[in-house]
Parts: sequence; structure tokens; C-alpha cells
Amino acid sequence: MADSEEVCVLIPTLNEAETIGEVIDGFTSRGYENVLVIDGNSSDGTTEVASEHGARVMYQSGSGKGQAVREAIDHIDAEYVLMLDGDGTYRPEDAEAMLEPLLDGEYEHVIGNRFADMEEGAMSRFNEFGNGLFNWVFQTIHGKDFEDILSGYRAFTRESVENFYLDADGFGVETELAVECVKHGVPTTVVPIRYEARPDESDTNLHPIRDGGVILVTLYQLAKTSNPLFYFGSVGVASSLVGVTVGGYVGYEWFVKVPRESHEVLAVVAAFAILFGVQLLMFGVLSDLIVTLHREQMRRLE
Repeated sequence: MADSEEVCVLIPTLNEAETIGEVIDGFTSRGYENVLVIDGNSSDGTTEVASEHGARVMYQSGSGKGQAVREAIDHIDAEYVLMLDGDGTYRPEDAEAMLEPLLDGEYEHVIGNRFADMEEGAMSRFNEFGNGLFNWVFQTIHGKDFEDILSGYRAFTRESVENFYLDADGFGVETELAVECVKHGVPTTVVPIRYEARPDESDTNLHPIRDGGVILVTLYQLAKTSNPLFYFGSVGVASSLVGVTVGGYVGYEWFVKVPRESHEVLAVVAAFAILFGVQLLMFGVLSDLIVTLHREQMRRLE
């Protein structure tokens, strides 16, 4: 077990008064006295409960989980950070398993895999499908299988995140952390954890459709610098397919159909779409080459 002064337990909160006290007690009873709660202006007394249970409380200057995490990290001096939600779905008993890979010095970022041991009813079928989809998209784009990129239970070294570019304000922060780990070559591993159902008296802050859309857009946007061939190539392929389809229709109308019909405007659109698509593919290949050379150079410098 790490020295309690070396670990900061970071808990972003928003209206978690029903559960935050028990979560804090779970960690302090295990020797983790450095608990930082950063609150997004809760209206249910979350901060008062957190203070009563011995946590250090910060009020975030903005809104959203991502902004809270960015702001809190700037105020943490501990060598290791253990981050989780304050809704009682993650267990303090898994803290040692999360921190062990960091303490061994082999890894710098640890993701808790909720699907390894999920309590019945902890996640709806719709959310489970969405998580699976996002994990597949992440693996396809970034070439790494982190099993549960949206997990809120993370352990990482303070030093490893110093060069991360985190921009998401909401729940997209977990996605950004995973992408930045790949982008910067941070040694990352996944450990199984227990994921429990949210207590009945605690309301979720997650909006599946809205937040899911934001996460999907975030995944695609972040491919611009981590996998530019996919970022530009996917649009290029789509544009080329549209051009070929429209061009095929124009050709059918001219060569097969009687009487012949010419579609000059559609022909121009088809040609433009194909040329645009090919140019994007070429740009994607060049960008991918630049990114690859940059990574090799950074590895040599390190």
C-alpha cells in the first residue's frame, strides 16, 4: 500500500449528498486521508457532508466533470491520483488493486474495468450497448483495447498527465484521458473492479443520448492528431463513395436508359465529390506520416 501522503483521492461531485459521506469514509478508513472533493455548485448540501467527513473541498470555477478534473489536477501535489465518482458505484476496496500497477513502476495510468464484475442493474442495456460501441470505435481509431474507456475509476501518476491536453467539459474527459494515453505513449493497463448499482436515493447526472453524442464526437475529433489517416480518410472515402454512386447513376441514365438523359449538374457534383475524397485521402496519408515521424522523434528525445 502506498503512503497516504503519496495518494490523492479525487472525487468530482454534483448533488451527491446521499452517497459522498460513505464514499469518503470508505477511503479514510483504509488510510487514504488526502481526499479532495471538487464540487460543481451542488444544491443538496454535498459540500457540507464532504467537509463533515474530513474531505478537502474545492468549488470549481466552471461547470462539467471535465472542467472539474482539469482544475483539480492543478491543485494536487501528491504523486499518485485515484479518481472516481462520488455516487457510490465504485468501491474503496478496489483502491489497492488500482494503485498497485503504479506503485510497481510498470504503468502510469490504470483504468478500472466495470464489466469484469458488474452488479445486476448497475447499468441499463442501452448504456451497456453504448459503452460497447464506444470501446469498439476507440479500438478501431486508436488501435488500443482498453476494455472500458468510459470508466470513471482511474489511477494515474501526477506527472503523466502534465502534458495531456484535456479540453472536454463534461463526461468526455474519460475519453480524452484514454486518447491522450495512446497519443503520448503512457504505459496503461486495465484492472478488474466491482461496479455497483447507484443507490435508489441518488440521481444520475448522466444523460445517455446527449452525453453519448458528445463522447462520440470527441472520439472522432481527437483522431485528428492521433490517427489523421482515419480522421481524413473516413470523410474522403465517404465523399468518394457518394461521387461514384452519383456518377454511376449519371452513366446509367446516359448509356442504358432510352431515351438518353444528361445530368450535367449531377456529373459535376460526382466529379467534385470524387476529387475531394481523393485529396482528403492523400492529405490523410501525409498527415499520418508526419505524426509517425513526430512520435519517433519524441521517443528519441525522451
